[in-house]
Amino acid sequence: MNAPAKRAQFDRSAQHRRSMYAKINIARQQLNLAEDDYRQMLFDATGEVSLKDCNERQLEAMIALLKSKGFQPLPKAGGKSAANHPTARKARALWISLYQLGVVHNPSEKALEAFAKRQLKCDRLVWARQSHGFRLIEALKSMGERAGWTMHDRVRQKPLDPIGLKRSLCNAILAKLKEAEIAPTDWHLGEAAWKLCGIENAKDHGWTASDYEQLADALGAKLRDFGKGQS
Repeated sequence: MNAPAKRAQFDRSAQHRRSMYAKINIARQQLNLAEDDYRQMLFDATGEVSLKDCNERQLEAMIALLKSKGFQPLPKAGGKSAANHPTARKARALWISLYQLGVVHNPSEKALEAFAKRQLKCDRLVWARQSHGFRLIEALKSMGERAGWTMHDRVRQKPLDPIGLKRSLCNAILAKLKEAEIAPTDWHLGEAAWKLCGIENAKDHGWTASDYEQLADALGAKLRDFGKGQS
């Protein structure tokens, strides 16, 4: 007599991994990450260079890092989708930067939506008129500038490029760390990266905007650890 066939087993762990793989791939597209930047982020978050070598805890760490960079997971069926127009993307990037600087205490999309509603007098950012978006962007920039984040080249009086903007953000966070006596007053960014955050600053190439973004994350975490985010 043939033995009864075994019932197929539902592998929840495998399904969860597939779900996390999908989120990470969506994040790569949403953030428009270059391959080198993505691989560096993966290594920073997990210590691995391939998703298949990561355990679930490491995959969750990678997703958390991607969210800190502005990744917005797709909403569940019936849920409200996050705004993805140019104003929203720029506002989201500024909001995360202000969190790193210690000006914003809640980096969530919900908190950004509440702030945008006050600035634009519109219930949801996804419905906001693009012609009114400058009000939100300028309000966020003003918050950063009041906290010491220089966004313009003082000589040429032009907006900084992405690398310069991120470097300036890191310098503003470092200035706060110095004011709080968490870092010596004579440290430059390279010293703070290595001695305070354990980030190797010697590179074969110049620092990218992604490199400075990683440093801003690390310096901002130090600022929050000591409860010195708000001046």
